[in-house]
Amino acid sequence: MRGDAPGLLLAALGVAAALGVHALVPAVPELTAAVVLGMVAAHLPGLRPVVRGIARPGLSTAGKRLMRLGIVLLGLKLSLDDVLGLGWATVAMVLAVVAATFAGTLWLGRRLGLPGDQPLLVATGYSICGASAIGAVSQAAGSEEEDVAASVALVTLCGTLAIAVLPLLQHPLGLGELEFGRWVGASVHDVGQVVATAQTGGPGALREAVLVKLMRVVLLAPLVAGVAVMVRRNLRAARVAASVPVSATAEVPVGASVGGPVGASAVGGAGDGAGGKSGEKPGEKSVKAGSRPPIVPLFVAGFLAMIVLRTTGVLPERALGLAADAQELLLAAALFGLGSAVHLPTMARTGGRIALLGLGSWVVVAGVSYAGVLVTN
Repeated sequence: MRGDAPGLLLAALGVAAALGVHALVPAVPELTAAVVLGMVAAHLPGLRPVVRGIARPGLSTAGKRLMRLGIVLLGLKLSLDDVLGLGWATVAMVLAVVAATFAGTLWLGRRLGLPGDQPLLVATGYSICGASAIGAVSQAAGSEEEDVAASVALVTLCGTLAIAVLPLLQHPLGLGELEFGRWVGASVHDVGQVVATAQTGGPGALREAVLVKLMRVVLLAPLVAGVAVMVRRNLRAARVAASVPVSATAEVPVGASVGGPVGASAVGGAGDGAGGKSGEKPGEKSVKAGSRPPIVPLFVAGFLAMIVLRTTGVLPERALGLAADAQELLLAAALFGLGSAVHLPTMARTGGRIALLGLGSWVVVAGVSYAGVLVTN
């Protein structure tokens, strides 16, 4: 823990700076500012050696452990009564939007040949709840920090652009106050970005947007569980392949890995062609992340428990307010840590492809959610 102190202190300073940015420019959510400031810190000549050196362990801890705590507290924003109050038609619409966005983005990311778990993580961020969902799924998949950072940067950028673009489309698309709120809640990534976008349509739009958005957040738990199941299955397949006698693999090219089902990606995404970003051999990543990860990770169980606790109504409003503030600070620190892992020269190598993925996924989520709002109106 002592080795984490410099990085955690830097993350705390980053959170304070993000709060200051939000106070000066209320349209910029704290979480968005935290990601951007982390990226800036990683590339400033004076701070770059610190971020890559003595502060790296603590920043990595912030990006992982503090992210988990923030996701647990995120459950206190959800109530089963609120979600069910949306009506089954809206619930079905949200399910369709999430499924179409996740499947479409994952397919497109693999077709574009993006490395590692980037297709999976971008699909998760667009379909569920932005950076928080990316953090949760990356924990279950054992994703590389570089993949997480690149995906968070893309999703944050597109979600921030939505704050400016979607309000301009409300009237041309013929959306009333409530319909606009549902569209925003179904198509914008992060909760803070949803609030910033929907409030331009009025109080009714804001309420509908938050409820629809929280319905998407509920789907985070089954998605993480599904990813964990796939990781376990791929690890099992890799072990079986590794136990095959050498004579049975005589036709495998020299240097190929018998653990290929895991080496390309923890969940079968496109490989980076080099077997990993830190010199690992193909198939090593998921084993280092922990063999046989639990089907329901502990932090996801905590997330579900917080939903149940909120539904009981036993917590006073003051406690919920304090928990919401703590959740925002934890996620801001985690996102600053992830932002500091972004290496722009590395991102530039796949910049065109990942930008194309972001644009394509944005079209899918906005188009499907708009059709869903029209059908359920």
